[in-house]
Amino acid sequence: MTDEPTTIITLDLSQQVARLSQLTDQIQDELHRGSVPVPARANQCLVQLSGSLTRLGRQVARTEDDLKNMRALGDIGQVVNSSLELNEVLRIVMDTIVRLTGAERGFLMLRDEHGELTTRIARNWEKESIDTSEFAISSTVINRVVSEGQPVLTTNAQEDPRFGAQESIIAYNLRSILCVPLKVKGVVTGMIYADNRIRTGLFTEAERDLLMAFSNQAAVAIENARLFESVRRTLAEVTELKNLMDNVFASIASGVITTDIEDEIMLCNRAAEMILGMASATLVGHHLDDALPPIAHDLSQYIQAVRQNNQPMVGLELVSTIPMRGQVTLSCNLSPLKDADESTLGVAIVLDDLTEKRRLEAMRRLFERMVSPKVISQLDPDSLELGGKRLGITTLFADIRGFTTFSEKVNPEQLVSVLNRYLSAAADAVLDEDGTIDKFLGDAVMAWFNAPIPQPDHAWRAVRAALGIRDAILALHKDFPPEFQLSFGVGVHYGDAVLGLVGTQKQLSYTAIGDSVNTAKRIQENAGPGQVLISEGVYQMVAEQVKAQKLETIHAKGKSIPVEVYEVLDLAP
Repeated sequence: MTDEPTTIITLDLSQQVARLSQLTDQIQDELHRGSVPVPARANQCLVQLSGSLTRLGRQVARTEDDLKNMRALGDIGQVVNSSLELNEVLRIVMDTIVRLTGAERGFLMLRDEHGELTTRIARNWEKESIDTSEFAISSTVINRVVSEGQPVLTTNAQEDPRFGAQESIIAYNLRSILCVPLKVKGVVTGMIYADNRIRTGLFTEAERDLLMAFSNQAAVAIENARLFESVRRTLAEVTELKNLMDNVFASIASGVITTDIEDEIMLCNRAAEMILGMASATLVGHHLDDALPPIAHDLSQYIQAVRQNNQPMVGLELVSTIPMRGQVTLSCNLSPLKDADESTLGVAIVLDDLTEKRRLEAMRRLFERMVSPKVISQLDPDSLELGGKRLGITTLFADIRGFTTFSEKVNPEQLVSVLNRYLSAAADAVLDEDGTIDKFLGDAVMAWFNAPIPQPDHAWRAVRAALGIRDAILALHKDFPPEFQLSFGVGVHYGDAVLGLVGTQKQLSYTAIGDSVNTAKRIQENAGPGQVLISEGVYQMVAEQVKAQKLETIHAKGKSIPVEVYEVLDLAP
């Protein structure tokens, strides 16, 4: 049987009782006005019947109210549990309380994270929110309900001996008050406070009992909504934190790969994808050995050591072959992957691509074979521009004598090997004196001193370098058979030249151009095997530091004036 038929039957019974009571009253009136005497017994029965009908009417009315309240509680329970939005649940609860009790105002308070009661919602009989400036309620009543955990009902707080003397009751002109606790598992989590500042006797025990029954449902619904809100807030915080961690993880310049205890890849950031030349989808969820065979093979012993010792390993450098990139040089750091309880979950692998760095280092080493490291350290790449400026430099040319004839007798591979040995010896002698090697011209070397960094003793350095070439070649002969023993002719000259970058922005050459450079080359062309020739200008700068003899002037190709030259025999004692 549903609620609706029950209500209809109750309403019909109430109407029937009312009609019978009305009919009995009419009969009594008619009998009293009539001329026929009424037997005492009949009159007594009518009086009893009238009283019974009155009592029956009251009982039916109470039953009707109880059924109405039960139906209201059922409806309320369905409504308050229809939403998990805390604010919506609080609004529904408060509006329902005001409607059921006929209160002027209703307040709902909940304990905050510090255990203090705070008003979460306040509504009036017009279903409007009450401004905080109107939060004038009895703290005495509230404190009693909190401490005792029992409802408080007063029909006229002004005259109630429990509260009449309290300042808040008098100041706020409070009269009818009904306050019940909200309990979850026997613990007071809040309270519902309803009052009327005008009417007395508004609330009865029936409203109190009804509100208590309702508060039990409301407390559970509110707690569920609070839990849901807490879970949602926590989920939002976790999601935000995860997004932040994902962003940080993706932004790390180093490649990061994490594996579980079984070496299955769990995470892989964007940098790792770039370094390995592989998409995350092909890595995550796969065993390290299957996803990255060469790297996994190289790292396996170190990963085992990290697990056994539970300590990180840093600064590992591996040279591996990656399918999409070829040979790469990687710096690897390994560390145990732990959770909040310090339990090891796997291993974190941090990768840095050193391939380009190592290539640049190799290029620098090659450049250092041409320019002294001391000179390189003083150069500012940002200040280098196309063009040049005039400087006084000492230029050195050294050429292998008889190389053309020698090249006809050996195969190309052997020829290159021998040539590199001779040129390397000459280059080392120049760099030992902090000279700058301009270029290798087949079997010849061009170098200069006093640029790009000024060297006050540039002429002296150039002469020492020339003698160093001669001595290095003689030492090299000890490793060669007679047919491989070749000699250098060296020419040194001082004069102005234009030094700078020649070429384009994509291809540059730092070189020296000028007549003094050409003169140095012509002097070298007139030097015999193992002979070091210097110009008059160079000799004047080193005369006291060398043993030299003046030779006949040479008529250099392209020069209209003969060139005065000296042969340097050795250093002065």
